[in-house]
Amino acid sequence: MAEKIYLSSPHMSDEGFEMEYIKEAFATNWIAPLGPNVNEFEKEFAVKVGAKYAAAVNTGTAAIHLALRAVGVSEGDIVFCPSLTFSATVNPIIYEKAIPVFIDSDEETWNMCPIALEAAFLKYPQVKAVIVVHLYGLSADMDKIMAICNHHGVTVIEDAAESLGTLYKGRQTGTFGEYGVFSFNGNKIITTSGGGMLVSDNQERIEKVRFWSTQSRDSARHYQHSELGFNYRMSNISAGIGRGQLKVLDQRIAKKIYLLNFTSKSWKNYQGLNLLPINHWNEPNYWLSCITLDGSIKPLEIIEALEGENIESRPLWKPMHQQPFFEWCDFIGGIVSEKLFNSGLCLPSDTKMTDSDQKRICQIIKGL
Repeated sequence: MAEKIYLSSPHMSDEGFEMEYIKEAFATNWIAPLGPNVNEFEKEFAVKVGAKYAAAVNTGTAAIHLALRAVGVSEGDIVFCPSLTFSATVNPIIYEKAIPVFIDSDEETWNMCPIALEAAFLKYPQVKAVIVVHLYGLSADMDKIMAICNHHGVTVIEDAAESLGTLYKGRQTGTFGEYGVFSFNGNKIITTSGGGMLVSDNQERIEKVRFWSTQSRDSARHYQHSELGFNYRMSNISAGIGRGQLKVLDQRIAKKIYLLNFTSKSWKNYQGLNLLPINHWNEPNYWLSCITLDGSIKPLEIIEALEGENIESRPLWKPMHQQPFFEWCDFIGGIVSEKLFNSGLCLPSDTKMTDSDQKRICQIIKGL
């Protein structure tokens, strides 16, 4: 069988930046969820995205959870979030025994629909927080969303797990709301194997998040805990990988754009195959090259054809309001998120792919 082509696999730097920091950690015996790499990664990351402060944790999910706690979300509170997202956006709401209300997407951004969001505020004026997702590296329409949320006095948490490096009107996603969340899972544009980051301009809240993430240990000689804590801090080894990966972020974004453009040129004469939406104010990182189909070919046919040739692809996220676990939650909007799920798929977007790999993928799909 031909060599496997992955959807989006880890890609270490050719220069070996990551190993330099890992070796330093081993040489100095900083093999723990604290250390110089963690501190420096937080500083370097904050500078990269344009935030004042950052807290490094072990997953993006943990970052969302701690952001919700920083906002003060608790049992019975309403939290808005888009339906078209990965479950990690929503699960932390349940951790705090709060209630998710799902918002539909719009076709212009594939992200939270401002019209549906405004309708949700009319139905649930008591909402505690809004989680906005920048899906597949596409930014949500943040001017409209922030105007609505600011008008209602509600805190915004940005789930930028998939959009590191994406710009909205020249500004990094993840820096518009009170809190921004990033993921360094193995399939993300840069990775620490597993890891996440929470950013904010609120120093007091970021310091509190660091406190919570290390089991809420009070400043005492003995082990004393006055608050519930979590084992969420990033390790010094993972942070070392992250520091090295951060140096090649711009290279990875450039390659993702190249892959998307290659796909675009390959399909320019094909009817019924549409690329993800492009807006003049949006500079995506194109984490995944996604398409929708409105012809006779269905996403599953392409997925199975690629799978038969040892090539990985997958459907778009299944909307949360259609998930069995969340069927009890309210949904505000129309059918856009459902339509995208039924018609869309993610093509291989691995930054190690060659032109030959790309041509192979296109030939298989054209063969249908």
